[in-house]
Amino acid sequence: MGLAIVHSRARVGVRAPEVRVEVHLAGGLPSMSIVGLPEAAVREAKDRVRAAIQCAQFEFPARRITVNLAPADLPKDGGRFDLAIALGILAASGQLSVDALDGCEFLGELALTGEIRAVDGVLAAALAAGASGRKLIVAPGNGAEAALAADVEARTARTLLEVCAALDARKQLPLAQASPCTTPRAPDLADVRGQAQARRALEIAAAGAHHLLFVGPPGSGKTLLASRLCGILPEPSEAEALEAASIASASSRGLDVSRWKQRPFRHPHHTASAVALVGGGADPRPGEISLAHHGVLFLDELPEWSRHALEVLREPLESGHVSISRAARHCDFPARFQLVAAMNPCPCGWAGDPSGRCLCNDEMIRRYRGRISGPLLERIDLHVEVPRLPATALRTDAQPCESSAAVRARVLRARGVQHARCGAANARLDQAQTDLHCRLAPRDSALLERAVDSLQLSARSLHRILRVARTIADLAGSTAIETPHLTEAIGYRRLERGRERAAA
Repeated sequence: MGLAIVHSRARVGVRAPEVRVEVHLAGGLPSMSIVGLPEAAVREAKDRVRAAIQCAQFEFPARRITVNLAPADLPKDGGRFDLAIALGILAASGQLSVDALDGCEFLGELALTGEIRAVDGVLAAALAAGASGRKLIVAPGNGAEAALAADVEARTARTLLEVCAALDARKQLPLAQASPCTTPRAPDLADVRGQAQARRALEIAAAGAHHLLFVGPPGSGKTLLASRLCGILPEPSEAEALEAASIASASSRGLDVSRWKQRPFRHPHHTASAVALVGGGADPRPGEISLAHHGVLFLDELPEWSRHALEVLREPLESGHVSISRAARHCDFPARFQLVAAMNPCPCGWAGDPSGRCLCNDEMIRRYRGRISGPLLERIDLHVEVPRLPATALRTDAQPCESSAAVRARVLRARGVQHARCGAANARLDQAQTDLHCRLAPRDSALLERAVDSLQLSARSLHRILRVARTIADLAGSTAIETPHLTEAIGYRRLERGRERAAA
């Protein structure tokens, strides 16, 4: 009777909980059973493992084999446990030393030839293995990803036979090597002609991590502006980059290891469903808002999105995370993203244009803008009009606009002031911090109260005005919020003013 225990990792959302692969050999008719909530791909491991062991010139035990994946109440899926199961069988049958398995974790799917194939979610598993003080053995295809975790000794093996030789101290497995991190040139804000107000709003949004909505006719530069936001944001810290990379690793698209230090920029099409945005499925995967964690989520043609898809953004915009609950599973995904949205002012796109080409009546415009609910709209800090530019402003020989580097320098100074003051960007201030750091002079308090009464703004909109005003003051190098800062912040609630006029 033999028993062996091998350590591995499951994937639950963006976490990698430990799984103990317990292999027991007993007398009786030859058979193999896998228990511990295995899904179909895990149950099929018995055939892959048998063929891989035989191709590696080991003997597959003709005994009753029981494989328990503990904890038993954690669902197991995929082929990530194949390597651990095969090593457990070899150790339990005496063909491999049981002691050699101590201090190691194994992750990989086995081909029938014994080759080890890559699996998803390896970065989270590497971080967890490092925290537990164990080494991690993965496929070469996962080596660059595992090497991103600095606290773990990650090694790669091509075949089951190589792993066995290393465990018998006959061969040393190579260390996992990180791929060179490329830094492609980000789109430059100097490419944007004119649009001084929109550029100013983009700078304020970057400086305070505020959400932003561009409203303008087709071709006015809304998408061009949105694509420049990442180029003026501060570089993510290593912890932020690893967290975002772990989410990408757990997604169906996988992680581009060469760009893991860059802030993500997600631009889903307006036909995407609510599940595609927030994540989910029978095996919950992160959605677009989680893939944009510590980065930018750009939603173009905002009124064309389904109402249900837009409404699911409400809670993540406030809390910075999303909870996915299913009958058998519950997953929490981080979703601290910066929203940039764009829309036309009316169905034809030309309302308010000096050319007078708009053919939409007031009722059509009201219905079109009504596709975006008030509760979602008030969670967006800055509403900015992006008008159509005259041809003279688009000339190639016109004076070049300010570059992203110059704007980013001001953004970094403002962010530095905010983190020194309260440890977070202004958009992340809670109620107590807002009251403490966004105080107004009595005259400005009266001005804000009149604006709130006139525009019929909610308490949430009031607090967002204060935080935007605080960011404007930080960009100006002012320790206090002054009247020009406050009036500019109030001016960015344009669509709420439009709703008030429509209601009147």
